[in-house]
Amino acid sequence: MTVKVTDSNLAFEVQQGITLVDFWAPWCGPCKMLGPVLEELEKEFAPEIKIAKLNIDENPMFASQLGIMSIPTMVLYKDGQPVEKIVGYQPKEVLKEYLTEKIEEK
Repeated sequence: MTVKVTDSNLAFEVQQGITLVDFWAPWCGPCKMLGPVLEELEKEFAPEIKIAKLNIDENPMFASQLGIMSIPTMVLYKDGQPVEKIVGYQPKEVLKEYLTEKIEEK
C-alpha cells in the first residue's frame, strides 16, 4: 500500500533508499488518474522503490520548499535528498522505464 506522508514525517519516510513522492490534491483531475498507476508500479517495484503520496492541501510545507507550482508533481528522493522532479501526469510505461533506470543506477 502506498505510504501517505505528511510534512511531519516526510523526512523520515525518504531517508533511506529510493522513494518517489507524489505531491497531489483531491481536486486535481490528473492526480486522480495518476493514483492507480502509482499503486500498480508500487507492487512491481517494492521493495527497491518506495512510493509515497503527500496531499499538498493538508501539507503545504515541502511543496513550498521544493518550489512545486503544479500538480501532480513527483519528486524522486535518494537517501533523503530530492534529486529529480517529474511534473504532470505520466503514463505507466513511461514511469516504469524511469523507475527501472533509477534502480539500475544504484
